[in-house]
Amino acid sequence: MSDNLTSKYIEIQNVEQTFKTKKGLFPALKDINLTVAKGEFVALIGHSGCGKSTLLNLIAGLTTPTSGMLLCDNREIAGPGPERAVVFQNHSLLPWLTCFDNVYLAVERVFGATENRAQLKARTDAALALVGLTPAAQKRPGEISGGMKQRVGIARALSMEPKVLLMDEPFGALDALTRAKLQDELLDIVAQTQATVVMVTHDVDEAVLLSDKIVMMTNGPAATIGEVLTVDLPRPRNRVALADDAQYQRCRKAVIDFLYTRQAHVEKVA
Repeated sequence: MSDNLTSKYIEIQNVEQTFKTKKGLFPALKDINLTVAKGEFVALIGHSGCGKSTLLNLIAGLTTPTSGMLLCDNREIAGPGPERAVVFQNHSLLPWLTCFDNVYLAVERVFGATENRAQLKARTDAALALVGLTPAAQKRPGEISGGMKQRVGIARALSMEPKVLLMDEPFGALDALTRAKLQDELLDIVAQTQATVVMVTHDVDEAVLLSDKIVMMTNGPAATIGEVLTVDLPRPRNRVALADDAQYQRCRKAVIDFLYTRQAHVEKVA
């Protein structure tokens, strides 16, 4: 792969997204231009209604833009594909299947035509091991915690060996300690897999801890990219060590200043 394709692995060019509503057309996004390098971890952050999830859905191919173009590995994104796996805030597991079978379904869908049962099982076992869920493989979703359910969702996404991992506030519904533990595990997983990650978050500390680049969105409607902050912190990262790090604090302050000073959210009264 050329350096140009490596540095522009995901390209978003002049993208706009308008939705039809009962009250007429609603401009969700406008003038979105962004590049994501191969292996880069990018966080999308902004106030509610700024189009973070809409942008992630466009990259996933779950929706198509009203205008503009999105590319992944120099190919136009025209729909969902196994090279782009999505982890949602709601884990979306099938409750009647075990953790193993929930992951195996994805593995079989992607690799079933070219690999035998033993190979598919090995892929599933490896994905569960990567997120520390081997002991819970035969448990059903109703028998495990919320954090473990999210681990299954991450394992399912990783089992497809995606080139791009898309995450929509995957830890938003978890308690603070569970969220911190999964953030640390995600750092380790990304280091191992070298996946390109785009993650929606509303958590400033999460964005700074995990990301190479933070994309800050302006308020909607017609939201756009207000600023892109490079997080120049060495990896591997340790949350305890970073707590007193001057560069970490500068990045954190820059995001807070953008969100709560320059994009102070004013609630509209109906």
